[in-house]
Formats: sequence, structure tokens, C-alpha cells
Amino acid sequence: MGAWSGGSVEGDARPHLVDTTMLFAPRSGGVKRYLLAKQAWLAKARPGVRHTLVAPGEENGADNHGKVTIAAARLPFANGYRYPVSIRKWADKLVALQPDVIEAGDPFGPGHAALEAGERLGIPVVGFCHTDPAALAALHIGEWAEPPVRRRWAAFFRRFDQVVAPSRHIAERLAYAGVPGVRVQALGVDTERFHPGNADKAGLRRELGLSPDTRLLIFAGRAAREKNIDVLLETVAKLGAPYHLVLVGAGALAQPQANATFIDFQSDTAVVARLLASADAFVHANDKEPFGLIALEALASGLPMVCVRAGGLAEIVDEQVGQLAERANAAAMAEAVEALFARDLEAVGRSARQRAVERHDWGRTFEGLTGLYGELCGAPKPAPALAPAPPPHLNLVIGRA
Repeated sequence: MGAWSGGSVEGDARPHLVDTTMLFAPRSGGVKRYLLAKQAWLAKARPGVRHTLVAPGEENGADNHGKVTIAAARLPFANGYRYPVSIRKWADKLVALQPDVIEAGDPFGPGHAALEAGERLGIPVVGFCHTDPAALAALHIGEWAEPPVRRRWAAFFRRFDQVVAPSRHIAERLAYAGVPGVRVQALGVDTERFHPGNADKAGLRRELGLSPDTRLLIFAGRAAREKNIDVLLETVAKLGAPYHLVLVGAGALAQPQANATFIDFQSDTAVVARLLASADAFVHANDKEPFGLIALEALASGLPMVCVRAGGLAEIVDEQVGQLAERANAAAMAEAVEALFARDLEAVGRSARQRAVERHDWGRTFEGLTGLYGELCGAPKPAPALAPAPPPHLNLVIGRA
């Protein structure tokens, strides 16, 4: 199993990692970007590891890049997401791939199929908890729905050999629900693709019909209630000129207003990278964000951040790289934006870029995860790398029984 830590294993003897999730669709967000980044990193840095990604699709199939699709029903009004018709058939496919370890990226059908396949094969299964369904239930249904969803969430994740969370926030939520030994592994960002050098500030303002002195705020993400898009719109309305908000993908359900521009979802990361680097600050009003990959992409683009002092975002953002609002409302967010623009914005942007490069390169994430896979498969721990110690929120174990 030396390939987990960098050794080379030839042919069919290579250890086989299978990732599976239903959170992989044309308009998917962070989970899809994480899996594609992992696939690319493994091919380059761990050629001795075989990697297969199993996700839902229109039909059964496989490409030449390690992606397998299983025919799944399209969910209505769900931006192209699909759900497996049969968990047993999904598990059969995972078993047929003969993996050495499986990572499940959701608590839905594929997650249950991963546990079934792991039991049948006698191999370890990792549950990566990217979402907090209990918090979402409270938001979308009512506070009464949170306790029963939390109990089911905990019962599901207690079945894994190891649970991984992208932030202390999610790890502590899991521990509170009764899931012991959660390992925290922060996610990362492609610091070459997202770079301040992509900036075209004057060009973007011309395209949007804005004056050169416009203070341009930006947010990119799904048009989901938990993102608090209404708070962002109220914030920019409260701020008034010369502030203007650009919503990328997130404005689909919002009412138009004069000081906001809505841009459709962009699948081309080069377009997103240019938009981010060309703004003045990134704003994020979700106080329950599990982690927030888009926040890292903004940091890597040299953007100062304004977010709420809560959730996973508060583990990424501090006063060195932005400004924290005390509450998720327009008054607090507007106050934080004005405080940020009263500072040396360029200096804060340089700190943001430096933070992304030094702490959040994807290599850190995947070095940590491949080390975990090796441990679960019985491989000896690799010698420690001669690198700066990670920040305190990385590679923690929370709630160990």
C-alpha cells in the first residue's frame, strides 16, 4: 500500500480508491469541484493509486478518465441532480469495481450503497460530511424538524469506519449529534487557476455599464435559501452608491434592483476566475456554511472577504483577510463592508492571496486524505513532510470516544 504515501505500484496491484456521490451534476458546486480536483491531483501526485468516481448520469457508462455513471432518475426542480432508482444496484456496481477503500460524499442513496458495498467486501468506508441536513431542515421546514433529522444524520454517519468534516463547525455539529472521532480536513483551491492576475477591473465595469469608481461586491453560488441572498441585496441597497453587487448564479430567484447585476451560472472556471479577480470584495451572508469553497477561490483571487462570524467561513476568514459581520443581517453586513473599505484594500487583498497559497493549496488536503486511506488500509504512516505546520483547524479529530 505504499502508493497511498507516494510510492509506485504497477498494474492491477495498485490500491483502488472509489469516490461516490449524487452531488455531481451540471450545476453542482463544491463537492463536484473537490472530486475533480482530487482526481487530477491523484493522477499527477499518486500515479500508484487507481481512482474511480461513481456518480449518477442519464445512462450507465464509463469514460477513459476514471468516471463511471449509473443511470439515475432526474429529480424535478433540482438543477439536474439525479437520484438512484435502486441502492442495491448501486452497491452491486461498487462491489464489481473491487475497491480497497470507498469514500461516500453524501448521506443519500449513494452513501447507503457505499456502506452496503463496504460491508460486502470487508473494506473500510469513509464518510465525508459536506452538508448539514439538520440545519437545512430547521431552515426550510421549521425548528421542530431539526432533532429527528439530526438523529438520522448521526445514525447514518456512525456506521462509517471514519468520518471526515471540512471544518470544525461541521465536526462539532456531528459530535453534538453523537458521532465520535470526526477528523477535520479542510478543503483547498487551485491557486494557479484562481489568481489576481485574472483581474480586468476596468473591462468588467464597462461590460456592466458601471462607472470606473464603482465599489464592486461579488458573490457566486447557488440560489438557495441558506445562502441569504436577500440579505446581500438588502445590504447593497442599504449601502447605496458607489456600491454595486454582482450575483453569479445566485440571483435566479431574486427580484431585480438597480444596484445589483445578476449573471447566470457559469460552468467555465476561467470566467468565474476573471469575475472574482475583477471585483473589489467578496461578500457571503450564510452563517451556517459548512465550509465554502467559493470563499477560498475568492481569497486565491486576491479578494478581501466580508462574511458572518459563524459557521465554517469564520474558520477561513479573519481580520487579516477581510471583515467579519457579527450577524447575518443587512445592518451588520453593511457595517462590515464599510469598515473593510475604510482599510487599505490592496493590502488586505494581498493577505488574502497569501492565506490561500500558504494554507489552502489542494495538495495539503489530498496529502491528508491519502494518509487517512493508507491508515485505514493498514499502510504504515509516511515520514512527516518538511513543511510548515498546518493551521490549527486542519487534521483535527473531534469527539473521539
